[in-house]
This record gives sequence, structure tokens and C-alpha cells, in this order.
Amino acid sequence: MLRPVRGRKSSREKILDAAAELVSEIGSGRLTLETVAERAGLSKGGLLYNFHTKEALLQAMVQRLVDEVAAERETLRVQAEPGRNLEARLCTAALLKLRRGRMREVASGLLAASAENPHLLKPVREVIKATLDNLKVTSDDLDAALVGWLAIEGLNSLEMHDLSPFSEDEHERVVQAVNRLLRNGIAE
Repeated sequence: MLRPVRGRKSSREKILDAAAELVSEIGSGRLTLETVAERAGLSKGGLLYNFHTKEALLQAMVQRLVDEVAAERETLRVQAEPGRNLEARLCTAALLKLRRGRMREVASGLLAASAENPHLLKPVREVIKATLDNLKVTSDDLDAALVGWLAIEGLNSLEMHDLSPFSEDEHERVVQAVNRLLRNGIAE
């Protein structure tokens, strides 16, 4: 069996990259398999070999975003200081690290696509539930972990929709407050 040459992107990766670029530029509603194939430098048949439908392509894009957040969390785990609410700190740090740039644009575009097809967000729902379940069993201070996680999710949601009223300094202040909360817990 032939394996792809290391360092060279697979057709699947090229397609997902091209689709992400297009979703960022034109939105998911105007995305077509033809435009994705053209941007990826493949024939439509080559694209259809990997993704039989636009929905399958969008689902793969959502899964890739989920996988990127999980991979970032695991990368941060190696660098993390042990201590209180470690899993909550890793979740919030991963979300914050990936909040800018193309990921934000792609996530926003995919969120728009999910309005027509709520099924697209099934992997995201599963990750959210798994994250909540994990926080419940790993947190030293569950109240602090939940409040911190929800604060960062809310902050990211505001930013993803271009609704954030916060300056960079205010954003950083919120992040610092969440980090203090996760490290010190909620004083009763």
C-alpha cells in the first residue's frame, strides 16, 4: 500500500483547507463542491471521492475544528502547571488560543450553516457534553470550573459573532480574572 509522502498534504486536507478558505471568504451558504474542487486544485471527481456531498464536507470541517481544539488542549497539557482545576484551565486555554484568525471565521461560517442543518453541530454537542462531564469529575472546585469555562465560552461566542464590546485590554482582564478564579476557587 502506498503511503502519502511525509510533509505533503493529502487530497482530503487540501479539500478541507480550500473549503475553510471559501467559508471564510463567502460563507457556507454560497459554498459549492465545484468551487472547493477548483480552489483545492482537484477535479470534482477527486473531491467527490473524499466527500460525496456538501453536507459530508461541512461535517468534516466541523470535526476538524473539534479535533484542532482537542489537539491544542493536549499540547497545552504538556506545558500546564499542575494544580487546581487543571482540566478547566486546559479547556479555557485551548479555546482562547484558537479564538483568532481563520478558525474564528470558519467556525462562524459553519455556525451559519448549522442554522439550516442543526445536525452539523452534533460533534460539537458531544464535545460540550464530554467537557462538562469531565469537569464534573476532575474539578477541585466545580463552581469555579463551570463559571470559568462558561465565561470563556461566552467571550469566544461574542467574538465569533463580532459582538464583543471588549477592548483587547478588557478581554485580557476577563481572561486574567477567569485564570484567578480557576486557580483560587470561589470564596464562600
